[in-house]
This record gives sequence, C-alpha cells and structure tokens, in this order.
Amino acid sequence: MHSGAQTKSHRGLRNRTRCRSTFPLISPIRTLYAQRRTNEEPSWAPKPDALPKYLPPHKPHTKLSDVKAKHKGQTAWREVVVDDDHLRGEYVMSPVGAKVGRRFHPDTRAWLVILEGQIRFEIEGQEPFVARRGSMVQAPMQTIYSMEVVGETPSLRWEVNIAKAKTLYPKDVTPPEVPGFKFIPVTLNRKPAPYANGNKPHINLFELAQLPENKDKNFTHRFIHDDRAVSNAIYGYASKLPPINPNDKGHYHPECAEFWLITLGQIRYPIEGQGVVIASEGDVVYVPLYTFHAPRWYGEGPSCRLAMNGYTNIAHLFESAKPH
Repeated sequence: MHSGAQTKSHRGLRNRTRCRSTFPLISPIRTLYAQRRTNEEPSWAPKPDALPKYLPPHKPHTKLSDVKAKHKGQTAWREVVVDDDHLRGEYVMSPVGAKVGRRFHPDTRAWLVILEGQIRFEIEGQEPFVARRGSMVQAPMQTIYSMEVVGETPSLRWEVNIAKAKTLYPKDVTPPEVPGFKFIPVTLNRKPAPYANGNKPHINLFELAQLPENKDKNFTHRFIHDDRAVSNAIYGYASKLPPINPNDKGHYHPECAEFWLITLGQIRYPIEGQGVVIASEGDVVYVPLYTFHAPRWYGEGPSCRLAMNGYTNIAHLFESAKPH
C-alpha cells in the first residue's frame, strides 16, 4: 500500500498460466516437485555462469530483530526490504491511533500481513473489520481503503504492492506532498475490481490452520492471485517431511526473484551461493532469479512461509540429467 509517485515503467507482455485459486492439501509439498522431475522429458534452460548479485536493499536473510534494533526508540518507521522489477515489500511500524487515510491504487492490488498489534480496516464494499497477528488483508485495484491502528499496542505490518505502484486519493482527501509532483483532479471511470479467483479481503492464518481439511496437516493456501503477483501461505510440519537431503539444491526461477515472509515458526533455506539460512517468524528471505533454493519447514511444531513473486504460476526449474 505504497504511496510513491515515480514514473511508471512499461512492462513487456508475458504469457501467464491460470492456476487454481486455492490449493489442495499437499503432503509433503515436495512430492509434486519430485513428480515433475521424473515424469517429464528434460528441456534446455539458461543458467548464467555467475549468480545474480544481491543489490540493495535486498539481502538473502533480513532478520526482523535486526530491523527493530535499527529503529530502536522510534515510534513510527518504515523499512523497505524488497524493491525489484516486480514487487516492493516493506515493514511498517505504527503507534496506536495512527491512521492511513482513504486511498486507492489505479492499476495494482495491495496486500499486507499483520505481524503485531491490531489494525481496523475499512475497504470499499466490505464491512469494517479488525485484523490481528496472522491476518492477511488485500485491496484490489481502484478499491478505496483506509486503516487505523487500534488496541493497546503498536502495530507492525508487512506491506506489498506491484513495483512502482501509484496511489490516488478521493476528492475529499488532501493528498500528501510529493517532491517533483503535483496532484491534479482527474477522472478514470473508476471501477473497484472484484474479489475474484479466490481472493478475499481478509483471511487469518491461524483460522485456516484450524479448518477440518487443514488441521494438523501440511497445506498450501493461495492468498493473492493476480495477473502480476501471487502469494501462497505454505503451512506444515518438518516432522511430516522426509529426512533432509543435503544434496537436494531445489529449483530456480528463470524470470523472477522470489521472497518469503515467515509467518510462523522457522523455515530452512539452502540457497545457492549463500549456504543454509534458518529464518524465524517475521523474517524475510529473498532469492534472486537463476538461484537454486530448497525451502522446507523446520523445527518443532508448525511453521509457515508466505511465498511471493511476480507470476501467477511461476516456473520451478529442477536440474535434470542432460537430454539424449
């Protein structure tokens, strides 16, 4: 729910494959990947000689504890962690009573995850609701929304939008000052986008985990299904996976980076060129394109990662024997 006013870059046309809006139980999730590797004739795919470099602000592992230490003593702050060609993601800390006034995005879907505290949302066409830890909230394009931190403690949230997304304001809202820009009155035949393809205004991870079809199981739930982004909650137990294979380097994506917000427990990430990362709740892990990675649930009890990337059904490339 970014309010930048940078010039919007043109994006090339991309072929996209529709996928199901809510995924079924997958136990273990890597079984599907194994099937892809064994039941398909290999193809040739590019892999650069040198791995892509991590360009600021990106890091393999951003620890929430380090970010909090950086902003110690501040009651309100923002920390951008992801800002690539596809998506932008940042932590936002706000005190009780802080408000985000009515606004909308003309061409993009915004979403956020509540890490701490409570936020009251008003989203056009929906009844107001209060989101708390585990809540995942979204506002489709051209849909007016606002929020206010409520309760007794500050709120920490994770916000994501499409790269270089713009923010517009209803006529009764005074826009902020943006250096190098002025706001002018416009019309755009505004039509709030529907919550289609399984998208919902508000879901909560802990409520999903208690559904009969998910309780005490490994499951994947699609939270965001958009033509320029996807986000899947991947929930489960390390105890329900096969033993760790140290030789399994996983897969890579040839056209887009991928990143994850850890929403519960711990996740283990072998990342090509980085070794093994163990990320905890609130942390963000980022892997550039062309880089092998093999995430899996880790530790005792349940854990969950919220995967995010810029493609509706991103290709997972696994190294295979050379074609004959």
